[in-house]
Amino acid sequence: MILHISYASAFRRPCLKSSIFGTGMILSKRTNAVIPDTPLLGTTNVLDAFEDEYGGVVVDPTFLPNTSNAFSASLRSSLSYWSQQGKRGVWLKILEGQADLVPIAIKEGFIYHHAEPGYVMLTFWLPDGPAALPSTSLYQIGVGAFVMNEKQEVLVVKERKCPSHCAVIWKIPTGFIDKYEDIFFGAIREVREETGIESCFLDVVAFRHAHQVTFDKSDILFICTLKPLSFDISVDESEIESAQWMPLDEFINQPFHQEDEMCKAIVDICIARYQKCYTGFAAHQVTSKLDNRVAYLYFQDTVEAAGCVPETSWYKV
Repeated sequence: MILHISYASAFRRPCLKSSIFGTGMILSKRTNAVIPDTPLLGTTNVLDAFEDEYGGVVVDPTFLPNTSNAFSASLRSSLSYWSQQGKRGVWLKILEGQADLVPIAIKEGFIYHHAEPGYVMLTFWLPDGPAALPSTSLYQIGVGAFVMNEKQEVLVVKERKCPSHCAVIWKIPTGFIDKYEDIFFGAIREVREETGIESCFLDVVAFRHAHQVTFDKSDILFICTLKPLSFDISVDESEIESAQWMPLDEFINQPFHQEDEMCKAIVDICIARYQKCYTGFAAHQVTSKLDNRVAYLYFQDTVEAAGCVPETSWYKV
């Protein structure tokens, strides 16, 4: 089966390159909507802390008492004081070098919230009734990159470490996005790391949502189409056994892809996108006054093509 796809028209939409991230990239560090804001003025034997936006307290880990006895006494006094002040949630970050304080906080009623390299975050809900603090991250985010060249060859890889039933499968590059990384940039990076191919992002064409995956987390895999900017393959031998440009017919006729409902659907959608029978979501940089952050909103570029532009449209491409 030979598909007649106009390569130029398939890539008519401008694509995003990783080079857009210069020194002006804005990263926002945020811990589950807890933002140090207003300092709580020092009170005898009360831990140094800040108010957050939601009537809670964020303890400053850099000024925790050095001894267990001092910390225990200050923690009890602080909880009593904050409760009298009508505070709600207490966020207590304990750094790696302060690990001996964790059992003391747990004994006082704190619970584990999340951990990252270098610290553990504990919480305490002061009011009566169920805690209303946001939970820790429930999801892990991954990307799959469908890259096809002018010869209708698909960039595929064979992973070095994978379950035995996947060992012989040629698949598109996939991987998890990094902390503070945008979806489109994660797809570009995964392609580069696994195959050495430079590419630019076109759109998100689908996503898969699954539950109870690694560490009982839910999982979202965004399927992206990318345009190749280079063609010489250089694999990451620590992760990838081999990579190649595989003719599209050969790729879609692999028994696994024919028999697996999910894989077949993903490939069919990607091919439809290249045939201009399907439109994905492109990345558009926007700013919100709610938090003054620059972010990417993914949506279809179909308004002008459909001849339907609202009179009060904010839409600009």
